[in-house]
Amino acid sequence: MSTVADKLAQKQAHKTSAKQVRLRLVYVDFWSAVKLSFLAAVALAVVTIVAFFLIYMVVQTTGLIAQADEFISLFSDGEITLSQFVGLPQVMAFAAVVAILNLIVVTVLGAVVAGIYNLAVKITGGLLVGFTSN
Repeated sequence: MSTVADKLAQKQAHKTSAKQVRLRLVYVDFWSAVKLSFLAAVALAVVTIVAFFLIYMVVQTTGLIAQADEFISLFSDGEITLSQFVGLPQVMAFAAVVAILNLIVVTVLGAVVAGIYNLAVKITGGLLVGFTSN
């Protein structure tokens, strides 16, 4: 007579052997790489805009812009102030420009890397990747 615990112990004692598979990556689809790099660039653009906003808010809250205005007014007799050039709309516009440029550059860079990898595979044979089943 065997109990449930005995059956479970027998199953645990009998381990299946793990299969190992070695595959070679010989081609990266160009449009898949472009789409993936575009999605990564969109995430980076969102992070850039949020980071610019948070940094501006911290700088404004701590009063660094007001102190810089006082320092600049010593040299310019109050004609030029930093707060004329550094406001929230200007900072967010600059952040949007930087985010759009990053979006373009990262997307193109992803396409270029996929193309270079596809050319390099013809010389090197590709990247050897090992997989195992547990």
